[in-house]
Amino acid sequence: MPTALITGITGQDGSYLAELLLSKDYQVIGMARRSSTVNYERINHLLDDINVVQGDLHDQGSLLAILEEHKPTEVYNLAAQSFVPASWSQAVLTAEVTALGVTRMLEAIRLFDRSIKFYQASSSEMFGKVLEVPQKEDTPFYPRSPYGVAKVYGHWISINYRESYDIFATSGILFNHESPRRGLEFVTRKITDAVARIKLGLASELRLGNLDSRRDWGFAGDYVEAMWLMLQQEKADNYVIGTGETYSVREFCENAFGFVDLDYKDYVVQDPRFYRPAEVDLLISDPSKAREEL
Repeated sequence: MPTALITGITGQDGSYLAELLLSKDYQVIGMARRSSTVNYERINHLLDDINVVQGDLHDQGSLLAILEEHKPTEVYNLAAQSFVPASWSQAVLTAEVTALGVTRMLEAIRLFDRSIKFYQASSSEMFGKVLEVPQKEDTPFYPRSPYGVAKVYGHWISINYRESYDIFATSGILFNHESPRRGLEFVTRKITDAVARIKLGLASELRLGNLDSRRDWGFAGDYVEAMWLMLQQEKADNYVIGTGETYSVREFCENAFGFVDLDYKDYVVQDPRFYRPAEVDLLISDPSKAREEL
């Protein structure tokens, strides 16, 4: 039975990935930070089948201890400070977890067992102010947030450890992927939650930032399958994962409100507080390599 360690198992992607790996007869170890309040909402239904252990990407010793005790064959590094707007107000924390946390895990693998296969959750936010449309694996990066910058570091340090120490370190450059398990702070769930509240008479408006930002949105449950497939290849590589289609936040609002026979123009208010200091206007993937190889 293969053993997989998932950092960030309590998040959206972690919960879907755990379900997928259990269906493939993996032993699943989930790493979560110690907290006085337990937040296992997304994995409550899995707790009898997985082993949740305490660890932190800030703490090298905890990572080594987990590897030594559980001896995973695969590590999926999904943990991050992943809310892009928060990365401006928590820039150092974002760097510590989303960037240096990757190095700490790779160092733990290098010191303990270099045969462990490693998946790094990279992000389309690395493309930022895009230099090519659509974006593929060799498109230059131009990140526009501390989060994007941290993800670029995590991406390149994974490649460096692959080339320096022959570690199977794969990087999945995932475009936006959503689900009912997304946190309410993310724009997709913020919109759908507000639509439900407005339809039920519990709210009267929805305040958003830039309605003209365009994103390549897919379903998180599909994207975790791509993560697993990347670690089943003969050689480690980088893959862009997305739908190859792009839509604006405005179109998302139009569809969501239209689903319950409402006009978004009557309820959506553009609020300067929700604009980013540096906007990412357009993201659209070219996933042809992944489609061919995975």
